[in-house]
Amino acid sequence: MNLLYTFRIAIIGLKTNKSRTVLTILGIVIGITSIILVMSLGRGAQNLILGQVQGIGSKTIAIAPGKQPKSPTDFASLFADSLKERDLESLKQKNNVPTLDKIMPIVFGSESATFENITYRPTIWGATSLFAIIYNVYPTEGENLSEDDVKSYSDVVVIGNKVKEELFNGGEAVGKKIKIKGRNFRVIGVLPQTGQVSFVNFDSAVVMPYTTAQQYIFGIKYFHRIVVQADSEANVEQTVADIKTTLRNNHNITDPDKDDFFVETQADAVKTVSTITSVLTLFLAAVAAISLLVGGVGIMNIMLVSVTERTREIGLRKALGATNGDILKQFLVESVILTTTGGLIGIALGSLLSLLISVILTKTLGQSWPFSVPLSSVLLGVGVSAIIGMIFGIYPARQASIKNPIEALRYE
Repeated sequence: MNLLYTFRIAIIGLKTNKSRTVLTILGIVIGITSIILVMSLGRGAQNLILGQVQGIGSKTIAIAPGKQPKSPTDFASLFADSLKERDLESLKQKNNVPTLDKIMPIVFGSESATFENITYRPTIWGATSLFAIIYNVYPTEGENLSEDDVKSYSDVVVIGNKVKEELFNGGEAVGKKIKIKGRNFRVIGVLPQTGQVSFVNFDSAVVMPYTTAQQYIFGIKYFHRIVVQADSEANVEQTVADIKTTLRNNHNITDPDKDDFFVETQADAVKTVSTITSVLTLFLAAVAAISLLVGGVGIMNIMLVSVTERTREIGLRKALGATNGDILKQFLVESVILTTTGGLIGIALGSLLSLLISVILTKTLGQSWPFSVPLSSVLLGVGVSAIIGMIFGIYPARQASIKNPIEALRYE
């Protein structure tokens, strides 16, 4: 019996009980839809994050306090106080880091800001005028911070677009004063709507001189980050090496394993983000795949019921010359048709839902959430559904093929 004839017979067999066929397919559809949805959104999140990381340029280097996190328990070290003013001054010296072009210390935290009777809680960023250059975010109203503001601990701020909307109802903000921790700060600039830039949401940020933030807002004498730019992409590795040497000398560290800081380039950040998002996506896809196993068990159950109901049909076909292999092939094809159909529907449904969610997230987050359906997820969906049909269809198909034709014809 040729494959085309077997396929036609399998289709006829599935059409005899349409409701059961549809419900059986539904289990596979749900599983494949979940996998496509998870992998698509995971790829979209990865593309979005990588775009943000790469947005500040390949020459940018970040120095953070504490040991580099390698497990969830290590993240507490990110709040260490190992980066001090002495380190900043040492790094600025050309004889220590000859290829350094720009350097900016950063402190950050969250505090309530008040204007008249309106209160909003933005993220406070203590930086220098270089934040506009490094992050490519320049005030569209008023002016940027100056070096004099940093040196004189000035009570001035540049606010994000959302902060302006919340505190001033979209009205004029430049020249007005807002109160943070009981201290008045004059608004000298307003940033455009930019959304997230390398993990910094400037829309809901208040940027002030880092000296002011350290002294009057956070009460600290250390930095949460130091951001550096090398003079060229070719010198990034050399800059990193000089930074490490300088900080180890300052901290009297001879063993690199005992570093109380870590240095990360944009290439490192991209690699880390890619690894984390890929592992997380695969983990979630594996969880979603459990529903496929449930669907596979359902397929096996339905096929066994079908074999029982069609016992007389099996006996008649055997009496007319069908071999055990023909019967096995027919029921196996039926199983694969069920799962493959469910897989194709699941791929289409998962892709559609991913597109809808990406549109919703784009509008909700105020920035473009990339829509992406990885080819690997499509191939995985089709392949897994077909394999499940084979695996969970073999036992029912074999049970059908070994039935005795005489007993099958007598079956009521």
